[in-house]
Formats: sequence, structure tokens, C-alpha cells
Amino acid sequence: MVRLFLGLVKGALVGAVLGLVVERLGYGRMSGYLVYGVIGAVVGLLAGRPIWSHLRDPKSTVWTAVLKGLVGFGVGDGLFVLAERALGNPTIHLFGEAKGLTSWTPVFGALVGLIYGAWVELDDVPTKDASPPKKG
Repeated sequence: MVRLFLGLVKGALVGAVLGLVVERLGYGRMSGYLVYGVIGAVVGLLAGRPIWSHLRDPKSTVWTAVLKGLVGFGVGDGLFVLAERALGNPTIHLFGEAKGLTSWTPVFGALVGLIYGAWVELDDVPTKDASPPKKG
């Protein structure tokens, strides 16, 4: 349960911060596929077991983190398509302004990060050291 909460918080924070950075830099008109794909990829690299822990561990491989990032790119794109096409980009009223859900980059970025971060965190649960039993 703690890992689920940790994944929700980490994913939502990373998604919201990246969404806010994209909006503040004026890249909000960029393709949503690229923006939300990158948010999913970064969440994949940071949630669960982050990439730097794979780099320090000689028994581990960095490809695990790379694959989480690539899948995260697809998840971010998939959630964007789902919101745009299947849900019809529902209008949300925030701060006295009405825009489509995917136009609120920090909000939808946090939602993408929240969903994928929780999934990765639950999937990447560290295992206990599985050393072989001693004979004797």
C-alpha cells in the first residue's frame, strides 16, 4: 500500500512539474503526443527503481529502466489519444478559464504520471535477496 501511494505521489509530481515547465516555456502548442509521451518516459525512468540505482548495481541492467521509459512514452501517448478521441477532450473549468482536459498540460501531465507511476511502482517491487539455502 505504501508503494502504491509512493508511485501516485512521485508520478503526479513529475507529471505536473514537467507539464508546468512545458506550459511556461510556451511549448503548450506542441504535439500532445510528444509532450505526454515524454512525461510518461520520464516517469518510467524515475518511478519504481530509478535509473541511477540500476547504474550503481553490478547485478542489475540499465535496460530495465530504459524499457520502462519506452513503455511510458507509449502509455503517455495512449492516455492522450484516449482523452482526445474516446472521451472527446472534455472541457474542464479551472481558475476561471475553460479548456479541454489535454490543454491543461500540468493537470493532464499529473494524471498521466499518476497512472503510470502507480503501475510502475507496484510492478517494480524490490525482491528479497534470494540466496540459495546453505547445505550443512
